[in-house]
Amino acid sequence: MQKYVTYKRVSTADQGRSGLGLAAQERDIGIFLEAYSEGPYEVLGDFVEVQTGKADNRVELTKALELVRATGAELLVAKLDRLSRKVSFIATLMEDRRVSLRVAAMPSADKFQLHIYAALAEQEREFISIRTKAALAEAKDRGVKLGGLRDATGKRNQAVQAKAKERAEKVAGIIVPLRNQGASLRDIAAALNNSGVVTARGGQWQASQVQRTLRRLDDV
Repeated sequence: MQKYVTYKRVSTADQGRSGLGLAAQERDIGIFLEAYSEGPYEVLGDFVEVQTGKADNRVELTKALELVRATGAELLVAKLDRLSRKVSFIATLMEDRRVSLRVAAMPSADKFQLHIYAALAEQEREFISIRTKAALAEAKDRGVKLGGLRDATGKRNQAVQAKAKERAEKVAGIIVPLRNQGASLRDIAAALNNSGVVTARGGQWQASQVQRTLRRLDDV
């Protein structure tokens, strides 16, 4: 029987209390166990952490890894960034022969592929950070008062994102299973249209809208 130790992480105490993000991770792990686990399985432990992914010393992750090493179970996470946002940490963990890692969102990925994905994701985050700083510097040079602008823009963006997230979760029951079955973005859009599900603006679904919705569901 295949044995697993599951690990889920959210970044803030508010997310931990509200369950924001945990439900999505629980869903993805459940899909993996039912659709991709080889034969019968057993979950030996389920660990939940409320801490930033930049920190290496995490109590619950340490407990999960200790159980993995002691039992030979596989460590199962929903997404690679739930384990860590640092490629150095992930690389070190992958070198540990007593740790076998599985990622629900990438059920067929081997260690080499996961390492490459972690490196690319870290590179993308660094680029976004540099781009944001450059944009703020340009705005400051133009005389824009950044404090008030950021506060107002931040609140408006949070409201927009919350509504978009809510809409995405309403159609998750349709698009996530189809995506996991290998359906294309275009096929999923057609399924939504055939089911009478309309977009936020009351229109027809397109592949690009399905892709954005999937990204919102993963952005936890």
